[in-house]
Amino acid sequence: MKVTGIARGILLFLFATLMTFASNAYELEPTIPDEPGDPGNPGFPSEPPAAPAPPPSPPPSTVAAWSLSKQQRQAYLQYYAPLIFKRSDGNGGKHGRDWITNFDFDQDGNFSNNRTNWLQINQYVDASRIGPSSYDRWRIRPTLYTALIEYMEGSTKNLVMLFHVYHGADKDGSDIHDWERVEIVLRGATGSPGSGGEFVSSATLTVHGQHIIRAAPSPDLNFMATATGKHLMLWQSDESDPDTVISAGPHAHELRFVQHTYAYVTGRMTANAGAEVEVIDDDAKNVHFLFVPEASTAAVNSLGARQLSYASAASLTSYNDNANRAPWSSVPRITYELQDLADILPTHWQGGSWTLNWLANEYADILLESPIINENGQIEVSTGLQRFYSTSRDASRSNQTDGRDGYPTKNWLYGSYAAETNEDWPSEGDDFPGFAGSGIDSYGRTRGAASGYYNSHNTFWWQHDYFVHSGPLDTSLAREAGVWLAGPWYTQANGGFDGRWVQLFDDRPGYEPIAPLSLTITYPGNLCTDTFRVTATARGGVGPISLTWVGGVSQSTTATTSSVTLYSYQSATVTARSADGQTSSSHVYVEPHCGSGEQIP
Repeated sequence: MKVTGIARGILLFLFATLMTFASNAYELEPTIPDEPGDPGNPGFPSEPPAAPAPPPSPPPSTVAAWSLSKQQRQAYLQYYAPLIFKRSDGNGGKHGRDWITNFDFDQDGNFSNNRTNWLQINQYVDASRIGPSSYDRWRIRPTLYTALIEYMEGSTKNLVMLFHVYHGADKDGSDIHDWERVEIVLRGATGSPGSGGEFVSSATLTVHGQHIIRAAPSPDLNFMATATGKHLMLWQSDESDPDTVISAGPHAHELRFVQHTYAYVTGRMTANAGAEVEVIDDDAKNVHFLFVPEASTAAVNSLGARQLSYASAASLTSYNDNANRAPWSSVPRITYELQDLADILPTHWQGGSWTLNWLANEYADILLESPIINENGQIEVSTGLQRFYSTSRDASRSNQTDGRDGYPTKNWLYGSYAAETNEDWPSEGDDFPGFAGSGIDSYGRTRGAASGYYNSHNTFWWQHDYFVHSGPLDTSLAREAGVWLAGPWYTQANGGFDGRWVQLFDDRPGYEPIAPLSLTITYPGNLCTDTFRVTATARGGVGPISLTWVGGVSQSTTATTSSVTLYSYQSATVTARSADGQTSSSHVYVEPHCGSGEQIP
């Protein structure tokens, strides 16, 4: 904690008052007028402010600015995507609940029922053992939602990479969604991930509303380094809530930095020791899953990670209680993919179908100078001052919400948070009043001074407001070590890119590799007979699957099997057809075979 209690409140009030006077004295633009005739949005601006005058900045570089390509940005996010050691609480019918997933795992386009449906994930696993079912259309697709921010600092190219680790339910299934995020700051990017003198200067984790930072060369920053990636090692708790405040340890998908080196972990894997890792501010914690970025082929191959699908679900789950220490050989290794924060932001927009997924309890007004565009370059949210509704909607709760908010009102989306070394419990995270306009950077600037939009203070966010934390802690009141990115930092001419509003990764709607449809024929054990019961079993494809015989007398049919009776020297053909259009046929011919001394009855 930095400053707490009444004294802190008085100091913040006086500081904010002084900053308000200063802002008014040097305001570049007039206050935005309210829009009359819009009772649903009181005080909502009708027109965006005019372009601001250039703000004060650090000395400019004499080196020409340059920008990464789309492919290079994707490559950086993939190269530095974290390696997540996950604890599970999978006993008592909760198997699968601690998988990482995506906002549309149930393929219905509706986020408000995610908690309700995710609580059925054990039924998804159980059904997958049998064959096609109503769950086989689900696409669990473990996903981290990402954004890359690119800017020049003198002649140096720096990157900020954001990763949101998504879960469909939280806190013993009582809350919807989960909002833990990872922020990695990379300095000295060359355009080729892992080359030159680039290095991770700091990483920050969301821990129940607090922001725990580690700066290089901290021993708490440990990586799995391969030819295809340098993956920050993180541990994540299961979904369980603590039984009491007194006994509260890591819980509710909380993230922690792993203190063991990767060499130490692989040594324990080789010895098939108990699966555990040492984490910050605590002791060794159990591991029941290992989530690996799918694009890092060296990491995937080294760890034997597999894709989570309906076909593989049963073999990639855990039935362990969170207190059980399993051997490393029993820990499922699962690949995850990257998608974009910008995939989800349009679902919050006032001009879209936001009421399906979100409530109006909280919102953010954001001045967009650039539209939100999709992977094909099409505009999804237009420019201007736009409102984004943020409160999570949970259709199965009587009050429709757990009271938590999505991306638009997350301070970490703008870098506007107080960095801390350790977690406070109960959570009392320090405040950095960036939105209010009294939070200053190492140059003494507020976000309004950096952008030129002084009138944005406590009113709206500018789309390209972002505070980059430099790593060290600054314990001064309302001040953080780092910089508000200034002026047109985000333009290609200045070597910048603001990926929070751009979709980089292909959505791959409904994606899950589908196994080829195949048929297996089973004959009776006794072939010394003149009647034969023959069974065809279909595997692969997408259900429902139909099985049709030509010839024989039908006996029984299930979702994936069909049996007929054939007589000696009779033939038949069976054809399977799956919902995804695949077909597979098999020809059957039977004749009796009797051993020495046997006779057909």
